Amino acid sequence: MATRLSSLLSPERIILSLQATKRTAALQEIAKLLESDPNVANFPGFYQELLARERLDTTCLGNEVALPHARTEHVKKIVLAVGRSTTGVHFENSNQMVKLMFVLGTPKNNPTDYLILVGALCRLIKDEAHRAALLAAPTPEAFIATVLDLENKLLGPAK
Repeated sequence: MATRLSSLLSPERIILSLQATKRTAALQEIAKLLESDPNVANFPGFYQELLARERLDTTCLGNEVALPHARTEHVKKIVLAVGRSTTGVHFENSNQMVKLMFVLGTPKNNPTDYLILVGALCRLIKDEAHRAALLAAPTPEAFIATVLDLENKLLGPAK
């Protein structure tokens, strides 16, 4: 069974009111949540690869959502942190304002799970009502519950 987004989320890896308004600062603010994650073997290495990937090409998915990510040997298992901004973070390379950032690290040797997760995230956020629910969640716990609820609607209950 493929990993679900909700299974990767934990309250301490979610910031619902990002302070940063610029892309790199926001990315750092969210990525730092993963610094203590036991599945991140080398945080500085992971963070550098995240920045390098971001410089390469925009990770904006449209609809005020971005998915900064790195496929790297610096993580042992998939890791995910989320940042939400009320005002929006300016992604100058695509000239978009982003309100939801999903920062993802996946092991280099596991492209399948990564692709499944990206697909799931895209399905989750393409619906305006879904995005509104995620933007309205009052607490990290409520955010996770919303993701879980949306996944169950889209995919059926987890087995």
